[in-house]
Amino acid sequence: MFYLLSFLFIVAALLLAIALGRHNRRLGRMSPRDYLGMALGVLIFFGASWLFAGIAQDVMSGANLTSIDRNVVQWFDFHRTPGLTAVMLIVTRFASTFSVVSVTVATGLFLGWKCCWYRLMTLILVVPCGVALIPLLKMTFHRQRPNIEDAYSNFQGYSFPSGHAMTATLLYGLLAVLAVQALKGWWLRTWAVLAAVAMVLLVSFSRIYLGAHYFSDVLGGIAAGIAWLTLSLTAINTLRQTLIHHKQSLENQ
Repeated sequence: MFYLLSFLFIVAALLLAIALGRHNRRLGRMSPRDYLGMALGVLIFFGASWLFAGIAQDVMSGANLTSIDRNVVQWFDFHRTPGLTAVMLIVTRFASTFSVVSVTVATGLFLGWKCCWYRLMTLILVVPCGVALIPLLKMTFHRQRPNIEDAYSNFQGYSFPSGHAMTATLLYGLLAVLAVQALKGWWLRTWAVLAAVAMVLLVSFSRIYLGAHYFSDVLGGIAAGIAWLTLSLTAINTLRQTLIHHKQSLENQ
């Protein structure tokens, strides 16, 4: 069933891209760079959605990936240390509700102050709307969390996909995109992207280490986050280009 939903979602994105492309082509103003950005966004969305669907299929069918999950859980269960556990409890808070809301509100206020309305729209679509999808996905698969008897691993709710991993991908991935757009110099942009990747990986690792999720849970969360992030960026950018081209067309008439 999820393969069908993914297929329909991808087809809808492709049809939207084709429709907007034809509209902009009639205006005669859509550049090759616009087409390339749209095509790349759809391609990344397709790849991330396909990866998520494959992981979900393995989780639901109990395929080889689930045996890896069990081995990883058992390994960490025997190799936890008090010091590293304390560090991971701090790291995992970077994708907590308080942290995500604080960073999102602060970023939104800054973008509003700078009158960056399209970027503000992107922020709203990526983070709040993306996070709202997490409980829907969890209820779809209703996978139980790892059964580990530790005080700090008394986590509630379903396990797949990892909400922390998906939220970190959405938030820090978008911050990296905004930083790349704002910063000058390839090395600053590179550091921004690397910092975002490191944050996502650290948060994801903390969830596995603490016994909150299986390995496949965080993989699914990252894949779903990339899919929604890419879809949102592509949609807002296409909308912006369409409105700009339409306004220019009206001015030239």
